[in-house]
Amino acid sequence: MSQESGVRSQESGVRSQEEHPIPDNQQSRIGKLYGLGIGPGDPELLTLKAHRILTTVPVIAYPTMENGKVLARAIVADFIRPDQIEIPMPLPFSVERSSQPYYDLGAEKIAEHLSAGRDVAVLCEGEPMLYGTFMYLFNRLSGRFDTEIVPGISSTMACAAMLGAPITYRNDVFSIMPATLDADTLRDRLAVVDAAVIIKLGRHFAKVKSILAELGLLDRALYIERATQPTQKIVAIADVDSANVPYWSLILIPSKYEFGVRSSEFGVKSRMG
Repeated sequence: MSQESGVRSQESGVRSQEEHPIPDNQQSRIGKLYGLGIGPGDPELLTLKAHRILTTVPVIAYPTMENGKVLARAIVADFIRPDQIEIPMPLPFSVERSSQPYYDLGAEKIAEHLSAGRDVAVLCEGEPMLYGTFMYLFNRLSGRFDTEIVPGISSTMACAAMLGAPITYRNDVFSIMPATLDADTLRDRLAVVDAAVIIKLGRHFAKVKSILAELGLLDRALYIERATQPTQKIVAIADVDSANVPYWSLILIPSKYEFGVRSSEFGVKSRMG
C-alpha cells in the first residue's frame, strides 16, 4: 500500500472540520488524546472508564489491517455514536515494509483534530502500552498534547482466564515473547522460563511448535486463538493447522508448580468440553 493510498483511506473516514465547526467557547481549547485500552475482544470486558470516554469523545481513531479487517472498531461498534468522527489508520502488518510512515500519517490526522479542540480516543486492542499500536502514536503526540492512557485487559491475561490456567506461582518469573523472534533467540529464552506466553503466532506457528518439542515444553503448552471473541478456539497443539493460524493467537506455557507435566489433561480436556 502506498502512502498516497494510506492518506486516501484515512481521509475517507474523517469528516471535515467544516462539517463539525467548533463552538466559540472552545476556539482556543486544545483537545486531549486518549489511548483507550478496549480489551481482547469481548465488549463486556471494556472498563467503565473506557466506556465513558468512548461514548463522549467527538473523534475516535483505530488501526485497520490491509485486508480491511478492523478488530478494534468491531469490539466497540455498539457504543459508537453516528455523529462521532472516525479516523481509520491503515497499517501494514508485515515485517517487509516499515510501518513508520503510516504512523506519521495517522498522527498527523489526529493532531489536526486535537489542534482544533477536539478530544480524540485511539482504540487499542488489549492494553495500549503492551505491544500496542498506540505506543507509536504516543511517541509522536504526547509531547505536544495532553495525553491520558486508559488501561485495558491484555490478551495474555484474558487467555489465561479462558484456559483456566494459572500463569505464575510464588517466585515464578513470567516472560512474554513474540513469535517473530528468530529461532535461536526464541529457543534460548524458552529454555530458561518458569512460565511464558508466545504471541503473534500466525505464520510462525510451525517454528514455535518445533522449538517447544525440542525443549520438552510441548506437553505444558496451551493454544488459543481469538480469546473472548465469538470465534474463540481452544485446540490441542497437535491438532492445530499451521497453515491457518491467525495473528490473534498465542501459546501459553503456565507455571509447572503443582501441575507437573499434566497439561494434556490440565490444559486441554477440561476446556474443550
